[in-house]
Amino acid sequence: MSETFTEISPQQAWELIENEGATLADIRDARRYVYSHPQDAFHLTNESYGRFLDEVDYEEPVIVICYHGVSSRNTAQFLVEQGFDRVYSVKGGFDGWERSGLPIETAY
Repeated sequence: MSETFTEISPQQAWELIENEGATLADIRDARRYVYSHPQDAFHLTNESYGRFLDEVDYEEPVIVICYHGVSSRNTAQFLVEQGFDRVYSVKGGFDGWERSGLPIETAY
């Protein structure tokens, strides 16, 4: 088990999702998440954490994304401390994801 998470680019995150079925956890606020988020992202909040634990295996890769890639680091480290084996934080956050042209879902 790793002691810490790894920072990766949005493109590396997409490759992990595509090639290894990684779970992407978006920790932004509900309003921003509903407006637009990475395709198939799980909205991880204090309220949804229990469901997250039910749906995600500790051995699966987990990628955390936030606004700009800062607060996701804390959540990623928390998940490592909870026993998740492979945890990643997206450098540049959702802004970087959008700038990279990766798939997003929008409410409009």
